[in-house]
Amino acid sequence: MDFLRVVLLLLGFLPLAAAMYFDLGEQEQKCIIEEIPEDTLVTGNFFLEPWDVTSFSHSPHLGVTVTVRDPNQEVQLSKRYGKFGKFTFTAHASGQHHLCFQTNTTRFSVFAGERLKLHLDVQMGEHSVDPNMDRTKDNLQILESNLQHLTSQMTYITRQQEYNREKEEIFRQISEETNSKVLWWAVIQTCILLSVGFWQIKRLKDFFIAKKLKKKEKKKKKKKKKKKKQTNFLLNET
Repeated sequence: MDFLRVVLLLLGFLPLAAAMYFDLGEQEQKCIIEEIPEDTLVTGNFFLEPWDVTSFSHSPHLGVTVTVRDPNQEVQLSKRYGKFGKFTFTAHASGQHHLCFQTNTTRFSVFAGERLKLHLDVQMGEHSVDPNMDRTKDNLQILESNLQHLTSQMTYITRQQEYNREKEEIFRQISEETNSKVLWWAVIQTCILLSVGFWQIKRLKDFFIAKKLKKKEKKKKKKKKKKKKQTNFLLNET
């Protein structure tokens, strides 16, 4: 029982999350792309601070506008926050979701050339483990919370696998269509080359036949002229 509890606790504190940070300038917008399955709850936590913490003091006017677009480029979430905040949304369709962040104030424009650092933590799943959970609670309650978290993560993994299978099926269909088009294009090219070859052969054949006929006609004309000269010569002698 103790071993199982330890394993569940360790697994519970390994959420499916993506933590990162990047720089932002005044009124600058940056986006990240997340592959999210359908009906998946996404939770994001962020914190905005100066890139160089010694350059100027924290301004209470700093803020961030969070915009989420679904795979159809429709706005699913657009909200203003302060220096730190938390946003949640549920993916209504599987695919690439764009999470965009833009500073929504110009109060720090006097600090020309300075950059801001945005810390971002994105988690997938409906239930997360609270690291500040009261350790005095009954072990069964802690175990129950971790089991709920694991169930949520298993649900997310299942949806992710289904989404990957859908993508694989789409890719397979595209590959088959592409291979079919390549095959037909090769057949068409072969037919065109054969047609051009036959046409060239026919043209050459017609050319040589015409040239041969012209030579025959010239020979006939020469014979006629020669015969005519001989006839005229005989008539003159007589």
